[in-house]
Amino acid sequence: MEDTLTVTVLRGPGLLPLLDDVARLRIGVFNAWPYLYEGSLDYERDYLAAYAATADAVCVVARAGGEVVGASTGLPLLDDGPAFRQPFEAAGIDPAQVFYFGESVLLPAWRGRGIGHAFFDAREAHARALGRFAMTAFCVVDREADDPRRPPGHRDNDAFWHKRGYARRPGMTLHLRWQEAGRGEVLHPLTFWTRMLEPAA
Repeated sequence: MEDTLTVTVLRGPGLLPLLDDVARLRIGVFNAWPYLYEGSLDYERDYLAAYAATADAVCVVARAGGEVVGASTGLPLLDDGPAFRQPFEAAGIDPAQVFYFGESVLLPAWRGRGIGHAFFDAREAHARALGRFAMTAFCVVDREADDPRRPPGHRDNDAFWHKRGYARRPGMTLHLRWQEAGRGEVLHPLTFWTRMLEPAA
């Protein structure tokens, strides 16, 4: 395996040259548990184009030997759809104060090398540098503990997120539809995790 890894922080339009690479990565990683997502390149291009069109959006890209092996995105919550803002409004949290982390996707061979921490560090630093956010947040699909599709021995990321200072917010849930293998389009609940963002030193 090529061991030379680089992590690059891109803002908004800087993502454009990598749209297809990141789109393919999202499809491949999210096809596995817990998302079981059957994505299309056209949908992914459109989804990522919204980040590229947002000046304050960020995409952190990990490359090995020129290949994109990981990516992590974020943007101001107000620049995302109403469904993402509603749980915050219902909880009395001003969406203008929230920087939303879209996803972190990383090929399995590159996990366990600190890249996940690098993704969070870079996105939190970006949100902090913008100077107008009090909170960072992301959401995670809710799956039943006894779901028969759960891989044997699967470990979720809860301990990692707790270590980063994030807390799950029960009741702050949105619902999104996506295609699942063998099931067609399914409505999924996703619950938010949040962390207060310290101001820049």
